[in-house]
Amino acid sequence: MLVKGAAGEPLPSPFKGLAAHEVEFRRGEFSLIAAGPGTGKSLFALNLALYGGIPVMYFSADSNAATQLTRATAILTGDNVRDVKRKLLADEFDEYMGYLNKRWWIRFDYDARPTLKDIESSLRAYFEVFGMFPHLIVVDNITNVAGDNPAGDAESFTFGLEAMCEYMSEMARYTGAHVLSLHHVTGEHSDGLSPIPLSGVKGKIGRVPNVILTLFKEIDGMDGRIIHASPVKNREGFEDSSGQTYSSYEFNSTNMRLTDLAITL
Repeated sequence: MLVKGAAGEPLPSPFKGLAAHEVEFRRGEFSLIAAGPGTGKSLFALNLALYGGIPVMYFSADSNAATQLTRATAILTGDNVRDVKRKLLADEFDEYMGYLNKRWWIRFDYDARPTLKDIESSLRAYFEVFGMFPHLIVVDNITNVAGDNPAGDAESFTFGLEAMCEYMSEMARYTGAHVLSLHHVTGEHSDGLSPIPLSGVKGKIGRVPNVILTLFKEIDGMDGRIIHASPVKNREGFEDSSGQTYSSYEFNSTNMRLTDLAITL
């Protein structure tokens, strides 16, 4: 019998601002994070995945192994990501291996265009090795997954995304994991510099996910960045579909960590 874990159990989360907005990433449920390119949605997902020592399967179709390995190492150790990458390229990475090997329950898949069968095979392999499914499954990005319906016009694109969301939701229920997919926003919001409403999610796929967050960024002109997270859909807590209510996180470009700031109500 498959070990499905505790459906509805919230994952440990580093984002206290989201918790104040009653946003939880519960096992057995499906959520979506949508943002423009370069806003920080992959970093947001990675900070969640590496927090709390939970079993994770991360499908990283949008970022390569070197990028994710250096980011993850910096987040976990607090070391400068540039130093981490330099040591990786210089084959001087041994000092980190013992530390990372203790996180054996966190696995990455770097297929740039995985099919649904590929995802299922990876999850079954995870179960075969560890005797359980992961508590968190990240799909980065949902549009990188090769579905059965190739995108054509806007209607078929939306239909394909709806079907993919339904698949991800079923995956969450079957495995008992929280499935978190990353996604894009419509063109007028692609600069990521202002709050993004629910209607700004590309493909208008708001029906299936339990939680939808949109992210936008604030740049201070000195390489500093704040990432704001708006709960535009939340079935079991606070939501504001306009995107104007958000929690804020300071991005440390040295170690890739996100730190809570004040909540905007």
